[in-house]
Amino acid sequence: MEILKVEHLSKTYGTGETRVEALKDVSFSLQKGEFAAVVGESGSGKSTMLNCVGGLDTPTSGKIYLDGQDLFAMKESRRTIFRRQNIGFVFQSFQLVPELDVEQNIIFPLLLDYQKPDQRKVEEVLEVLGLMERRHHLPGQLSGGQQQRVAIGRALIMHPMLVLADEPTGNLDSKNSRDVLDLLMKASRYYQQTILMITHNEQLASGVDRVLRVQDGRLTDLGGVRE
Repeated sequence: MEILKVEHLSKTYGTGETRVEALKDVSFSLQKGEFAAVVGESGSGKSTMLNCVGGLDTPTSGKIYLDGQDLFAMKESRRTIFRRQNIGFVFQSFQLVPELDVEQNIIFPLLLDYQKPDQRKVEEVLEVLGLMERRHHLPGQLSGGQQQRVAIGRALIMHPMLVLADEPTGNLDSKNSRDVLDLLMKASRYYQQTILMITHNEQLASGVDRVLRVQDGRLTDLGGVRE
């Protein structure tokens, strides 16, 4: 089942001598439960691509379909709601609410959408991410790796169609980086979660379903690497 379809995506910033083509005719698709890593050097266009796919930035041209719905055919207010309900984000900087504990941070997207948390599902996410014993700790009482686990839980709690992870291990040491990637892998398998992850560390891309390379704004599909 195709979850994400990107067709001829281009993004240009500026005009004249300051014109920069950040993305050039990018096309790819992801199936339900597929875990794809996007690799490329800094400035290659991979973050721009992720921001467009997530509806955070508007492409210059091209189409992005999520479960068959044209993301940029929606009015901005509708797209904001659609994004909140169907796309989970994991950022390098965690972006947790410091005044809220682990459990409160995880259920925060549900509260924003005026949904009552299903306590069974909350317990399940806490268990999967190994956070049960930390559920009432504040972010400042957690290690970097634990904070990123909370951010992953926040992205998963809505059971979104797509999770976008932007350098989720960028602020972590090698062990915590591997642990976070393993958790994303587990989420992909356990929840049949579709994940698109940006990383500059090509070693971390080993084991995912597909690797996409972005170079000078152009995308190359390197195919599957997971046995």
